[in-house]
Amino acid sequence: MRNNFIAISKISLMLVYLVILAGSLVRMTGSGMGCPDWPKCFGLILPPTNISQIEWSPNKTFKKGVILKNEGVLIVAKKNFVSSQNFNYSNWEDYTKHNYSEFNPIKTWIEFVNRLIGAIAGLATLIMLAFSFKYWSENKIIILSSLLIVFGMGFQAWLGKLVVDSNLAPYKITVHMLMAFLIIALIIYSIYIANLSSKNINKDIVVKYLVLGSIILSLIQIIIGTQVREFIDVQYELLGSENKDQWLDSPNLNFYFHRTFSILILITNVLLYYLTIKRKYNTDLILKICFIIFLEIMVGVLMYYGDFPISSQPIHLFLATILFGYQFYWFLHFTKNNIINDL
Repeated sequence: MRNNFIAISKISLMLVYLVILAGSLVRMTGSGMGCPDWPKCFGLILPPTNISQIEWSPNKTFKKGVILKNEGVLIVAKKNFVSSQNFNYSNWEDYTKHNYSEFNPIKTWIEFVNRLIGAIAGLATLIMLAFSFKYWSENKIIILSSLLIVFGMGFQAWLGKLVVDSNLAPYKITVHMLMAFLIIALIIYSIYIANLSSKNINKDIVVKYLVLGSIILSLIQIIIGTQVREFIDVQYELLGSENKDQWLDSPNLNFYFHRTFSILILITNVLLYYLTIKRKYNTDLILKICFIIFLEIMVGVLMYYGDFPISSQPIHLFLATILFGYQFYWFLHFTKNNIINDL
């Protein structure tokens, strides 16, 4: 059962990372409103593939809650009924949560796949919680962390609903992303605690707080990066995808801060690499961290000078999530876990 818990925890972690990657692809393709409602898509379990599926026609069966596009706005069926020869508005009501009514089947299915992966990840965390009860007598904190992960996934789903209902309000997207990072931290913590018997606590205070500082710097960088991304989204709307070379002609202050801040992050982690060598610690984690930072900077440079090559933005965010995971996992090696046996 112990191995089962660790295995499902790792699967859950990979699925959450996959959800983040899928979410970044959604944003890159502008598919966030591919499904205008939540958790269904146009009121359907399976999303439409053709606009005729969400348009009114005579002698057609409609179920309560189905959403149609009608004269440029969305309307919702009040009940189950079969349409007559003429449109009867008394069977419908306006969809009032937002006024976005565009339909693109590709974007709709991209958003649907994103939600589907999220649902699978949620199921994996439920299984993870079930296996965690094996630790009831020896380590209840594993059960607690697993329970928090399940609640976190539920809260994340609710945040996803708010994001859709708000027509992709920027600050809600940022909170949605930060919640994903919290879930990643909790899963990594659960895996680490389950393997605690094989871990030695590192008591080096200097390295510990440098690692903590590097995590904080990375989170600040990620938050500022979301602001840069919001600026890019505005430029996309104003200039169109055919003018990508003009998106950063007049960047805002957040862009310059984001670019310069990456140098501070690199210096901090190079210093950590130097200290691990000098103090003869295992360098596996810091080498991976430095390599990811290098890749992250290179992708950033490529986006700027290469006019945002396809998939560069999702890769940029995905590398940031991988970086955070490694940094947090390393930091756990410096933490005391005496409280575990007291729970």
